[in-house]
Amino acid sequence: MAEPWLSADDIADHLGVTKDTVYAWIADKGMPAHKVGRLWKFQVSEVDEWVRRNGAAEAGN
Repeated sequence: MAEPWLSADDIADHLGVTKDTVYAWIADKGMPAHKVGRLWKFQVSEVDEWVRRNGAAEAGN
């Protein structure tokens, strides 16, 4: 079964951060996200792997 796409609100809840933090991580730290029209969509598996690789902890926090 295909993994569902999550919204910025959903991924922020999943990570325990604000939506503003999610947008900052997309812009500044290469958080995996896919633009669909005007919306950002996320796959939990991609985001979790990015976090495990310390994507959120790179210089410039």
